[in-house]
Amino acid sequence: MAATASPPTFADDLRDWRRRRSVSQLELALRAGTTQRHVSFIERGRSVPGRAMVIRLAEALEVPLRHRNALLLRAGYAPAYPERPLDDLELHPVRAALERILEGHLPCPAVLTDRDANLVSANAAFGALVAGADRALLVPPVNVPRLLLHPGGLGARIVNRAQWGRHVVDAVRRTAQRTAHPGLDALAGELEELLPPRAGDLPGGELGVAVPLVVRGRDGAELRLLTTLAHFGTGTDVAVSELTLEAFLPADEATARALLTAGSRAPS
Repeated sequence: MAATASPPTFADDLRDWRRRRSVSQLELALRAGTTQRHVSFIERGRSVPGRAMVIRLAEALEVPLRHRNALLLRAGYAPAYPERPLDDLELHPVRAALERILEGHLPCPAVLTDRDANLVSANAAFGALVAGADRALLVPPVNVPRLLLHPGGLGARIVNRAQWGRHVVDAVRRTAQRTAHPGLDALAGELEELLPPRAGDLPGGELGVAVPLVVRGRDGAELRLLTTLAHFGTGTDVAVSELTLEAFLPADEATARALLTAGSRAPS
């Protein structure tokens, strides 16, 4: 009869997060205001940390709030961070502020996504950017990386799809590693299938270390866009802390002028 595996303990989880962050016991101890001996005892299950110490260790390792709650539960304590749906009445001021930020990026496209990279909200310019996408890709939940890279979405109009697509896939994989979210690993694998096979370094198109998105507009003109990501790490609500704001900014003057012209033509 096969032996039943023991369920993971707080010590197991702490050790996993420390290794995931490539942090030594000594460095973690210094960050959390304790001793390496204490950290070692905790990881070996010889010492039971207090609730405050669990939170300090999680903060020191930049553990996402969702997983901080899980660490607290593993250690025998109640979760510290609320997890409310984004349409919860108490989060309305936050949502309103985020909508203003999206509108403030006009005429540049901008989008707000959740932990699964699914669409939460977008401004009108993003809607114009992906106009004409296959309706199947627009059925909620709308996954933004899939919408951008799929041939039925924006993918068919991306001039440097192989290069920029690798940038997107690598970013999804890094987020999966940072957040310990297996769903993003699966998404990265799916997106990889939408791209040509890797063939070494792809030529041209970089601006320094940035990889621009070069997309052919519906009028045939090329737009060169740089993506920027903003995370709300100071939030105390799990769902809010997992939001990402992605904005597509002009990488040259011609693109800036094209976005301004398109914005001026958009219905008010």
